[in-house]
Amino acid sequence: MKKLLLLASFCTGLLPAATWYITVAGLGGEPEYETRFRGLAAELDKAVRATPDAKVTTLTGPDSTKARLEAAIDECVKGAKADDVLVVTLIGHGTFDGADYKFNIPGPDLTAAELAAKLEFVPSRRQVVLNTTSASGASIEPLRRDYRAVITATRTGTEKNATVFGRFVVEAFRDPSADTDKNESVSALEAFQYADRKTTAFYETQKRLATEHPLLEDTGKGAGVRAPAPDNGQGLLARQLPLLRFGSLQQAAKSPAKQALLARRESLEAEIDKLKYEKAAMPADEYRKALAKLLVQLAQVQEEIDK
Repeated sequence: MKKLLLLASFCTGLLPAATWYITVAGLGGEPEYETRFRGLAAELDKAVRATPDAKVTTLTGPDSTKARLEAAIDECVKGAKADDVLVVTLIGHGTFDGADYKFNIPGPDLTAAELAAKLEFVPSRRQVVLNTTSASGASIEPLRRDYRAVITATRTGTEKNATVFGRFVVEAFRDPSADTDKNESVSALEAFQYADRKTTAFYETQKRLATEHPLLEDTGKGAGVRAPAPDNGQGLLARQLPLLRFGSLQQAAKSPAKQALLARRESLEAEIDKLKYEKAAMPADEYRKALAKLLVQLAQVQEEIDK
C-alpha cells in the first residue's frame, strides 16, 4: 500500500487525460446512406460513452451543420487541457474539386482547411481526425500537424465512391481484437490497422476492385502511408493516442490512485515506442539495455494496477 501511495504521489499531475469525442454524420443523399451514417454515429457514441472522462458530442441529421460542429470545437477550446485527447470523426460523403476537400453536411459544406483552422485553437496537443468519407485523402495536407494523427479512407481526392472504411473504424471501437498489443486500450494506430485490414478483406471477399485505400499521417509533414512503421517515421504519435479503454483498464481508470498508475504506464509505453523508432540509430547493446530497463518498470507498474 505504501508503494502504491508513493507512486500515486510521484505521478501527481500525470493523471490520465480526458478524451473529447466529436462525431459528425453528414448527408447521405439517399435513404440507405442516411440510415447507415446515422447508425454508425450512434454505434460510436455508445462505445465512447463508456470511456472514463469522456466528453461526447455526436451530431446527426439536421444537427450536423458547420455551425454545430464549430460550436462543439469551441467547447473544447474552452475546456480541454494540453494533455487531453481530441477525436474528431467524420462519417459520410466527401468531395474534392481539385482545390478543396469538402465534407457534405446540411447547409454550407465544411472544407478541410476550415476544420484545420478551428482545431488550431484547441489547447489539446493530442489530436486525431478520423475522416472516413469518400475523397478524404485530399484532406490530409490541410489537416496535418505534428501533434495530430490524420486517418483517411482514401489516398486521394479522386477516390470518390462511397467508402466502407468508416464501418470498420467504428467496429474497432467495440471489437477487443483491435487491441493487438493486449493492453486493454485501442490506439489510433490500432484502429487504423484494424479498419485497413477489414477494408482489404471486404473487397477481396466481394471480388471487387478496391476503390478506397486508407492512409495515416502523424508527422505533420507527410502525404500519408498505408503501412506506418519506424522506417518511414509514421505511426509513432498514432500509437500513443488512445481512442478508448475497456475491460479491467476501464474500471481501474475510475480509481484516483490507479489513475496515476495508468498515467505512468502510458508514459512508459510511450518511451518504449519512441525507443523502437530510434533503434536503427542506436548501438544494439545500448538499445537492449534501455528496452530491458523500461520493460521492468512497466511490469512493476502493471503489477500495481492489477492488485
